[in-house]
Amino acid sequence: MKSYIPNFLTLLNILSGCIATVFAVLNQLEWAALFVFIGIFFDFFDGLAARALNVQSEIGVQLDSLADVITSGLVPGVVMFQLLNMSQSGGWNLAFGHELTESMAWYGGKINTISFLGFAITLASAYRLAKFNVDENQVSSFVGLPTPANALMILSLPLILMYHNNEFLSGIILNPWFLVGLTALSAYLLNSPIKLFALKFKNWSFKENGIRYLFLIGSLIMLLTLKFLAIPLIIVFYILASLLMPSEK
Repeated sequence: MKSYIPNFLTLLNILSGCIATVFAVLNQLEWAALFVFIGIFFDFFDGLAARALNVQSEIGVQLDSLADVITSGLVPGVVMFQLLNMSQSGGWNLAFGHELTESMAWYGGKINTISFLGFAITLASAYRLAKFNVDENQVSSFVGLPTPANALMILSLPLILMYHNNEFLSGIILNPWFLVGLTALSAYLLNSPIKLFALKFKNWSFKENGIRYLFLIGSLIMLLTLKFLAIPLIIVFYILASLLMPSEK
């Protein structure tokens, strides 16, 4: 019976991703972000449960990647689609918190072609996950940015717009060139050769895990002080910390 627990948690990740997708399509991006966060929570604990119960399985590995394609691949692609369309339509204030008939009004009766570039994130995420499934070297570290981290980076953008209420930040985030550039950077980072550490502790030694401890402490401080603006900064911090971290044998 215990062997079903990790897979059940993974299925909850998939369910969260499906709900997030619906909200993202309806342009209710705050709710989409919430369910992506919930999905990533289940994604973190399904692996912990499998290791704790000693019930790791090949089907669990494949199911986990299928869940990530939805929660951490499809949803951020849809969100970037929406942001790109907003950047072209100037309908930010109309889009949030409205019912379907109202939220569709800001499209002005059409969808801008450039908006479909957002799905490059979905394609890059799916390709990364396929590579991950056949790569036996990504155990204590990752090659390329993990899809949940990338999803958090993309989903933080509408939250920054909503909760920071800063014209300068809004001007940057809703600049189409910024969004296209971020989409290209996101797709690259997902499949880049950059080696990034995993938050898996073999022991509690500060000497061996100093970078991990500093990363967690620094991330907590940024979240408490900068709120949602901290999320993209944490991703940058994660990449820089990984580059500084000595290679593990």
